Amino acid sequence: VQLQASGGGLVQSGGSLKLSCVASGPISDINIMAWYRQGRGNERELVAGIDSSLRTNYARSVKGRFTISRDNPKNTMYLQMNGLKSDDTDVYYCKSRIRTPGSVGYREYWGQGTQVTVSS
Repeated sequence: VQLQASGGGLVQSGGSLKLSCVASGPISDINIMAWYRQGRGNERELVAGIDSSLRTNYARSVKGRFTISRDNPKNTMYLQMNGLKSDDTDVYYCKSRIRTPGSVGYREYWGQGTQVTVSS
């Protein structure tokens, strides 16, 4: 199983970007999909998450500006980022909890990061 993130880039303050994350490989089910960013400390911070019923949650700092969505048949998740600020500059990672054929439980998988840079 692999997660491939894309869509990062350089944008001016107030601009928009849309990130995508595609899960590929032997997949039976995906329950939680989420975006994280590296942040200032050692631990990645949750930006937004979405479950298989399309229920969402957001970090307070991005609520009202970012929208997470997913296309279940395509095993793809998106993050529409509007009103970008310099504080949003970071490496963004996608993570998914995936069950593979023959497995009972779910395992977490991470994609590679995609750089988002917001210039002021």
